[in-house]
Amino acid sequence: MANHNLKNILNPIKIKELVRFWINEDVPSFDMQGLVVGDTPVTAIIYCKQTGILAGFPFVQAVFEELGVDPPKFLYEEGTFINEASQHNKIKIASVHGPARLILLAERTILNVLSRCSGIATKCYNIGVKLREMSWNGRLAATRKTTPGFRMVEKYGVLVGQADTHRYDLSTMIMLKDNHVKISGHANIATIVSEVKKCAGFSCRIEVECSSYDDAHQAAEAGADIIMLDHVSANQGAEISRKLRSEHPSILIEASGNITETNILEYARPEYDIISMSSIIQGCPPVDFSMKIIESN
Repeated sequence: MANHNLKNILNPIKIKELVRFWINEDVPSFDMQGLVVGDTPVTAIIYCKQTGILAGFPFVQAVFEELGVDPPKFLYEEGTFINEASQHNKIKIASVHGPARLILLAERTILNVLSRCSGIATKCYNIGVKLREMSWNGRLAATRKTTPGFRMVEKYGVLVGQADTHRYDLSTMIMLKDNHVKISGHANIATIVSEVKKCAGFSCRIEVECSSYDDAHQAAEAGADIIMLDHVSANQGAEISRKLRSEHPSILIEASGNITETNILEYARPEYDIISMSSIIQGCPPVDFSMKIIESN
């Protein structure tokens, strides 16, 4: 399940900006601990101590490179499922060699990134397995409910876990929600969809949040590409979807709102093309990693 080229979608300049921020956040002035260990060359091992999907390698590599440390040597491909790892069965996933103070300076940052990114990838993958077991062929998607300043890492974890990022930011896709309709001053959804289409051009899809067939019908008639059925029960949404698709066969239907691991299988049916849920990023338990110095030269 590893994707060897996934790292190539990342903006290297953005990664550098993130890495510098993380390092400066953790060491805003003096690193007094560096006085103790100095620049003694050491080798450190990174261990996985919990079953899960490995994710976040490009960010780990970027942290070490920013500090002038040779890139770590990973023993597994990113996206590998590490099984039977535990506190008593630590799995060696990488080694890194360089000056002690720089390796220790990077330690907490790289472990935090690995833990968070791998946790998200693991949750996405596990839910995806359940959906595939139901023979559902749609897309499990994240939402824009991400941690400010950490979105790239979290959305990257979603991709490693074989789920869909949904829109990355406000510029990725036009999404018209109930607040847009309310504030716009227009009488109906069709009017604001038509207005937005004038500026959207051919390359930007339009998604409209709806909670009834009437709203969905208006949006579809006005040219919306995707209908998000928000906080609509699985059965009610399926009924809306069937009726709408009889008139607009190519329109995409997304289920969203209060969808959890407990009820997601109710939505794994052909009437839905996309299931989006915030919990595959928010509230994800981390995967446990640690780093230990094993030798010095």
